[in-house]
Amino acid sequence: MIIAVLITTVWLSLIIGARYLLVAGFVWWLQWGRAQGIGHQLNRERPTARMMRHEIRFSLLSTPIYAFPTAIALEAWKAGGTQMYLDPMAYPLWWLPVSFLLLLIVQDAHYYWTHRLLHHRSIFAWAHAGHHRARDPSPFASFAFDPAEALVTAWLLPLLTFLVPLNIWMLAVLLTVMTATAVMNHCGWEMWPDRWIRSGAGAQLITATHHSRHHTHMKTNFGLYFRFWDRIFGTDAMPDAPATTGGQARPARR
Repeated sequence: MIIAVLITTVWLSLIIGARYLLVAGFVWWLQWGRAQGIGHQLNRERPTARMMRHEIRFSLLSTPIYAFPTAIALEAWKAGGTQMYLDPMAYPLWWLPVSFLLLLIVQDAHYYWTHRLLHHRSIFAWAHAGHHRARDPSPFASFAFDPAEALVTAWLLPLLTFLVPLNIWMLAVLLTVMTATAVMNHCGWEMWPDRWIRSGAGAQLITATHHSRHHTHMKTNFGLYFRFWDRIFGTDAMPDAPATTGGQARPARR
């Protein structure tokens, strides 16, 4: 069992690392590698090569820390020791979207309170400062976590597979959503229309505009997917709408 977990950790680390580099690299090219990015620019400055190397290094260091508990869950599933299931028909089909939403809510609540804890002055310097080295992050900052932060956050989803019936394909979709939102929210550009993120359903979600302010004003905007907890506990702050000059959007005031 131990050998199997270690082997699975290795190949999961390779998969997670490759996925991170491909997705973050593509979004960096989309927003910074071309003449004009999509949406409006949030960062005041272009990400530097030195800073991106730092972000990539921290991300790849945290990769095996995330892979290890996932490997334990996968090997336990093979032995029939988890609540994960492969056949979508094993449970009523309505459970797929319900369990997906449930995981989003649980993960969001866990992240909000963990994130606030990591910003406490007694632990920030060694547990979360690596992620905040740049006020203007790049897409590569999306998973640039200190090892201590990775250790705290990596166990949530694997632990839930032992407690709640979860379809493996639904979990794959969740991980895709998690990766996409993390990269988009750190890319330094807001891809969604400004009107949408400030009204209706869009105003309930964490977007690049909302999370960008967390990197410039670290006492606000701790959420992962939803603005619910930030609003309830008075840590929600949305930057001003972007000013425009000659039809081109400029970075919003911080």
